[in-house]
Parts: sequence; C-alpha cells; structure tokens
Amino acid sequence: MIPVSVVVMTRNEAVNLPHCLPALDRFAERFVVDSGSTDGTLAIAEAARARVVPFEWDGRYPKKKQWCLDHLPFHQDWVLFLDADERLSGALVEEIAAVMATGPRHAGYFIDGRPVFLGRRLRFGAGNRKLALFDRRKAHFPLVPDLDVATMWEVEGHYQPVIAGTVGRLRHSLDHADDKPVAAWFERHARYADWEAALRSDERMTELIARDSGSRRWLKMWFNRLPARPLLVFLYGYVLRLGFLDGGPGFQHALARAFYYWQIGMKIADARRRAVSPASTHD
Repeated sequence: MIPVSVVVMTRNEAVNLPHCLPALDRFAERFVVDSGSTDGTLAIAEAARARVVPFEWDGRYPKKKQWCLDHLPFHQDWVLFLDADERLSGALVEEIAAVMATGPRHAGYFIDGRPVFLGRRLRFGAGNRKLALFDRRKAHFPLVPDLDVATMWEVEGHYQPVIAGTVGRLRHSLDHADDKPVAAWFERHARYADWEAALRSDERMTELIARDSGSRRWLKMWFNRLPARPLLVFLYGYVLRLGFLDGGPGFQHALARAFYYWQIGMKIADARRRAVSPASTHD
C-alpha cells in the first residue's frame, strides 16, 4: 500500500465519484469528507470501502481543507487532496508510489491537471497546477479574510497550502473531468469569480500572492497588473499553448477561461462603481 492518506471532498458528487475512487485502491487510507450529499454519494463511497466523514461548516474558520488536517484520524503523515472530479492516471499513481518508496525529497509536490472539456481530454491549452500532495505535519492552509464572499462558502479559495520546506512537482498529471452538465462549470466559476473579484478589489489578493515563492509569485504579480486579461488568457491557451490542436473543445475551453476573467473584471468594475456612487445602483 502507498503510505498516503487520500482526502476526497464531496457534495452531491454521485456522477463523478465512481470515476475518482477506483484509482485510489493502492493508497493506505481513503477519506470521503462529505457536506450533506443527498444524491447517493455516500452509498458510492461506502461501496468503494472509503471512510466517510461528515462535514458541516459553521460559517467560520477553519474551512474544509484545514478542518480535514485538524480533525481527520490520519494514520499516515502524507496526504493527497482531491476533488471528486479529479482522476489519477496509472502513471501518476506509480510515480507517487515511487516517491514514497524512495523517500520524498520535498515537503510537498505540485500536480498538474489536464481538463476534460465537452467530453474530450485536452492535450494542449492551459491546465492547472495544485499543491495537492504534502506532508501534513509541515502544511497548513492560510487564513484568508474572505468570509464576506458568501458564494465561496465552505472550501478554501484558489490558493495553495503553506509548506514548511521545499516543494517539488510531479511529472505525470491527473485528469480534471467533471461529468456534470457544462452548466455546472459556469456556476462553479461564477462563484470563483465572485471570490477573486472581491479579493482583487482591495489589497487581499496582493497579500495572498505575496505568500507564493519564486517564479509563481512574480508571474502572478505580473498577471495581476495586466490590461485586457480576458483576451490575453484566450491567446495564451489557444495560440501559445496550442489549444487549437484540440479542435472545437480546445477553442471552447479557451473561450470559457477568457469569459471567467471577463467576469472578474466586470464584477470589480461594478463593485467600485457602487462604492463610489451607491445611488447609481438603481440607474
């Protein structure tokens, strides 16, 4: 068994969970931390012999990921955080097993995610990268003052855990494959845009970026100041990262990411307009 505790966070993920859990059989522990699912998620988790832990957010800190680090009865020192719509490849499982067998060189590892969009795994274009595998004794999720963003609710936003030690990157990627209708993608990213717009409207995002290190910090600071970000995001994914080679789904994914950043800009502009002239909200 791979000496890693996997934590899968769920809320009504009956569509995705059957595709996530089978790849986790070799890990020593599998927790499904569930937020009141009503769609059969719990039965699927129990049938796969995962340990189900209920979670009910109290509206304060810690949020869900840090709560897991604080309260789950881990028997392993290393943890892997996954969402139900993330699927590990066999090559990635083997790589994690090899890292654990030889002794980790770092205190945490980034894992790249490749999107599956409109039913197609995108080989090109923009992906994502999460610090998902780490030594829990050397990690914590920072407290970000974002309780005013009601739509972000119980889970930490788009930021990485703080690691006391060096951080590496695994070579193999996982698939980010949500089998829910595409409307769920837009609903989820609308909430993310609310969160990001709120933090970019004042100094909170700048402070959050400052917690990153090395090239990630400078790239985020540079991107944070760019004009015309939706257009640049589209060109980066579709042209520079060769997203056009993925055909129609590649174009749609690049366009959807640009729309996400357009939403953020619009929400920031609207928030600033309302702050300067509250009376204008009814114009």
